Amino acid sequence: MAKRIRRINYRERYPEASDAVIEVLEKSDRKMEYQQYDLKVERYQIDCVSCAITLIPSREDSFERLEDSNHQFASDEISVEDAAVQAVLIEKMLSCLEMLTPKEQELIKELFFKGKSEHQISREINIAQRTIHDRKVRILSKLKKLMEN
Repeated sequence: MAKRIRRINYRERYPEASDAVIEVLEKSDRKMEYQQYDLKVERYQIDCVSCAITLIPSREDSFERLEDSNHQFASDEISVEDAAVQAVLIEKMLSCLEMLTPKEQELIKELFFKGKSEHQISREINIAQRTIHDRKVRILSKLKKLMEN
C-alpha cells in the first residue's frame, strides 16, 4: 500500500524563493500524493450516527483483481454485425469503383491499393503533384456521391 508523503515546509527550506515558486512546489507535492496515494488506496468511511462502515474502493485497479472478481471485458474481436456491415460496405465500394473511368480507377489503385504517394505518381507520369491531388479530391468526392446513392 502506498504511504502518504510527508509535507515539506518550502517556505522554511527556501526562504529566498518567491511565493509563486513555493506555490508550484506545493502543488507538485499534492499531485504526487494524489497519484501515489489517493488513486491507489481503498479507504473506509465510518458513519458514527448509523454505525455503518462503507468501503471506498481505490480508483486504480489491477487486471488480476478485476479477473478475480469476474469482471467482464469487451472482446477484441470484431462483432458479427460489424463484420457484416463492413463486408457490405466493401462490396458497395468495389461496385462504385467500377463506375469510375479507367484513368480514375488507375489513380485510386496507385494511391490506395499500391500505397504510392501523390509525389511518386506525379514523377512517374510527369504531371504536377498539385494536379494529382486535385484529381484525387475530385475522384473521392465522386465516390462519396456514388456511395450515398
